[in-house]
Amino acid sequence: MTQAIMLQGTASDVGKSMLVAGLCRIFYQDGLRTAPFKSQNMALNSGITPDGKEMGRAQIFQAEAAGIAPDVRMNPILLKPTSDRKAQIVLMGEVASDMDAVSYHDYKPRLREQILSVYHSLAQQYDVLVLEGAGSPAEINLRDRDIVNMGMAEMAQCPVILVADIDRGGVFAAIYGTLALLHDHERARVKGVIINKFRGDVTLLHSGITQIEALTGVPVLGVMPWLEVELEDEDGVALQKGKYRSTGERDVEIAVVQLPHISNFTDFNALAAQPDVRVRYVRHAEELAGADLIILPGSKNTLGDLLWLQDNGLAHGILEAHRRGVPVLGICGGYQMLGDTLIDEVESGLGTLPGLGLLATVTRFAPQKTTTRATATLNAALPGWLAAVSGMALQGYEIHMGETALTDNTLPLMQLCKNGQHQADGAVSADGLAFGTYLHGLFDSDSFTRALVNGLRERKGLPQRDNDFHYAAYKAQQFDILAESMRQHIDIEKIYTIMREHKEG
Repeated sequence: MTQAIMLQGTASDVGKSMLVAGLCRIFYQDGLRTAPFKSQNMALNSGITPDGKEMGRAQIFQAEAAGIAPDVRMNPILLKPTSDRKAQIVLMGEVASDMDAVSYHDYKPRLREQILSVYHSLAQQYDVLVLEGAGSPAEINLRDRDIVNMGMAEMAQCPVILVADIDRGGVFAAIYGTLALLHDHERARVKGVIINKFRGDVTLLHSGITQIEALTGVPVLGVMPWLEVELEDEDGVALQKGKYRSTGERDVEIAVVQLPHISNFTDFNALAAQPDVRVRYVRHAEELAGADLIILPGSKNTLGDLLWLQDNGLAHGILEAHRRGVPVLGICGGYQMLGDTLIDEVESGLGTLPGLGLLATVTRFAPQKTTTRATATLNAALPGWLAAVSGMALQGYEIHMGETALTDNTLPLMQLCKNGQHQADGAVSADGLAFGTYLHGLFDSDSFTRALVNGLRERKGLPQRDNDFHYAAYKAQQFDILAESMRQHIDIEKIYTIMREHKEG
């Protein structure tokens, strides 16, 4: 029988995803076949499995921590918000429908049987499953149809560890209040608490820990320090909280526009990990100053975000920077925005809008969603400063609902190979100062990223750097640092005991 443990939080963004990844790494290091599981994920950071299914980015990096390939069963339901009240429902890796919050809440009970079936199919293949909740189990307004917190714990019949974020303040009140709002049978599942993101001398917490244990009867299994590890974020909360507002100076400055509906900003983790690069997220035109490259990222509401660019002056700022010779790259939705015309009668209903006009392209949105992994070869004759990456090979994945046509003999950026078929992708301007692609994950290709950054260095009169940085090895190192810190600060043996006793019980 598979062992299981579930991490739930006192709130969103308390660090559950990272701690799940750490447990996956620990169990993997200890020789156990381990997989992550999150029944329902609401996020705009997603990725593609080897068989072309879309799933949440958090479960992808958790699978990587466990040394396995991502499998859509690890995240059977993905909600991708398109507005404050509406989301695209991705079920088992494929678009099912678009629903508002009330409709989806009514729909959730129909998903329980499928979730449980998927969970059991994973359990047959792995020694340990590490489950992750969403938000908080104390959201009592959602309790009756819960499928991701205590509702999921009950379906899986697994013990729960509660994660609380001390960095946001009020940690003991959050622990006590969360446990107090649970039903008795739910509370009985909570076997321990982890206090996360602590800065300072842990001895100052000891009296509080003693009191909260006495008040709740639930032991604190450890206090995790604030840990500077570079792992992919589940959603845009990290951007809202300013996680990426780095102030350290680097040779190369890259400005990524923080769109209201930004998606897949994990594309830029590999770029930000380069030792000579500073990636910063910008929301105002004046913040573009000093950028050596401007990137327009993906969006789940492309036309809405294009209007936002125009309304707040960023569109004008991007065009002014481009006129001064600053290169502009668009990825997925950002690529669409760089074109002449966008026609959308599917995603936003806004009809036809002019783009930024930096690429001679026309994008028409379609109801069918493209989700696939791909390899690519960059055009052998790229113009201007992009000549340094001409002909290079890279790989990534596509997630989009539009098709873009090139006009005026515009040069495609690359040739894709997907499912054995070859086709052109992306576009590049005649001077190389505007270029775009649908390919996500391109910066994970080390040689391409170093050549591109070296091209930016050369434009600034700086010497080139050797390609001595390997992102996959860097990520593996980050998983190991996380696992080692958790072993040091959390009673991992107690977690093993909790799982074992529950299995035997």
